Amino acid sequence: MTRTICLTLAYEGTRYSGWQVQPGQLTVQGALAEAIRIVSGEHVASCGSSRTDAGVHALGQVVAFTTASDLDPAVWVRALNATLPDDVSVLAGSEVPSWFDPIRMAVRKRYRYRIHDAPFRPVQGRHFVWRRKSRLDTEAMQAAADILVGEHDFTSFETTPSKRLSKVRTIHTASVVRHFGADGVPGAEVWVEVDGNGFLHNMVRIIVGSLGLVGAGKQPSAWMRDAIAARTRAAAGPTAPPEGLVLVSIEMDLNQTASVGPNTSQTGTINDYGKAP
Repeated sequence: MTRTICLTLAYEGTRYSGWQVQPGQLTVQGALAEAIRIVSGEHVASCGSSRTDAGVHALGQVVAFTTASDLDPAVWVRALNATLPDDVSVLAGSEVPSWFDPIRMAVRKRYRYRIHDAPFRPVQGRHFVWRRKSRLDTEAMQAAADILVGEHDFTSFETTPSKRLSKVRTIHTASVVRHFGADGVPGAEVWVEVDGNGFLHNMVRIIVGSLGLVGAGKQPSAWMRDAIAARTRAAAGPTAPPEGLVLVSIEMDLNQTASVGPNTSQTGTINDYGKAP
């Protein structure tokens, strides 16, 4: 018999070439696979809900893998944390139904992007921010972010070329606030948080790059509406660098089983199985 184990991971993406395994590259998925091999002797690949890019971090990545081991989920958590590199940590683990799919069942994701625009360079936490040398107008950025909320075709906010057939996504909330920096200085950072039902490749980073143009006074807030309507990558702003981005949380809905398994009577979120945010 096999079992499916769901894990919630946090990691610093600085030295990784993203989540997904790539030949000859250090990846988070590869580091987890090696840790699983050491713990149980199995060569298995985990499935992650979000394929974070090189340099991107996570506080709540949800992954699942199939195992023939009879180890309890709590034992898996302890054993993997004793084996994984210091920049990857398992926050929680639970056993889930065999039809559990962390990609199809993800109904809501939250990302945070940190921009450091104080007069001085950041020292602590410099690997987690986009350093900007000029002060940003957060009120103008928030006005532009408000335009993003709702269901839109976000073609302008995806790296090309793309194989995705639909570019329509729903943004539930988009906020721009000043925050303490890692050095403890009030207002040293601008945090952009975006919550939606899904994101295109580099969508959050392009949103942040576009908001950066508005915050720097290079575009008015209303320009964001034109960028969305254009449906072409050239209409939006630059892609912000990866180090400022962190995957905060992923919400799972077991109602999605209709598309991934035969048992459609299950309801609820992944929290019902303990543990993933």
